[in-house]
Amino acid sequence: MGAEMGAGVGAEGSGPPGKDADRRIGRRALLVGGLAAAVGTGVLARDELAKLWWRMPGVEKARVQGAVDFRGARWLAASTGNFRWADRPDDYGVDMVVIHVTQGSLASAVQVFQDPAHRAAAHYIVGKDGGITQMIRELDVAYHAGNRGYNERSVGIEHEGFVDRPQDFTAAMYAASARLTAGICRRYGIPVDREHIIGHVEVPGTDHTDPGEHWDWDRYLRLVREAHTATA
Repeated sequence: MGAEMGAGVGAEGSGPPGKDADRRIGRRALLVGGLAAAVGTGVLARDELAKLWWRMPGVEKARVQGAVDFRGARWLAASTGNFRWADRPDDYGVDMVVIHVTQGSLASAVQVFQDPAHRAAAHYIVGKDGGITQMIRELDVAYHAGNRGYNERSVGIEHEGFVDRPQDFTAAMYAASARLTAGICRRYGIPVDREHIIGHVEVPGTDHTDPGEHWDWDRYLRLVREAHTATA
């Protein structure tokens, strides 16, 4: 997580809040305005402009309150200060899953993800008991990787525990997380391999170490492949 808890998620950037929003609005205006000018005023029908609008980065698309992307997950909303509204994969393609470790309890992770000052959160937290909590919709860009480009293209999954405690990575956790990752890979056509399912430590520019040396990648990828094949 962030500086408060050690190894897990990292904030998207160090710029002042709102700076990204200003850039997005400017980019949308230029893209839509430029296209309208190219084809002539009034030529684009209103419904066509609407379709283009929803493909612009950073758009907040309507969604069902409390809905989850993984069946059986419980919903606990993260603070809006810890993610960016979006409409993935229409505005940002999703081709990666990033594995994190909370460096704390599940309850403490939920607490900081609901704190707007934390400026970081992941989409999911998997508990030691195999329970899955979703805090940000996959539609949206979570600030979890500490790298803007990786945030935009990935889904972040936290795992309850500490990187130096292999006993925290339970069989129930591995199995539940593997089912979750397999579902994400199916939804977005992500290959089940180590190029597309990575640890936070592998994100360029990060200073985090999770999931650490005790995370069993061979076991995890085998379980993800089995879950992916079983429901294909």
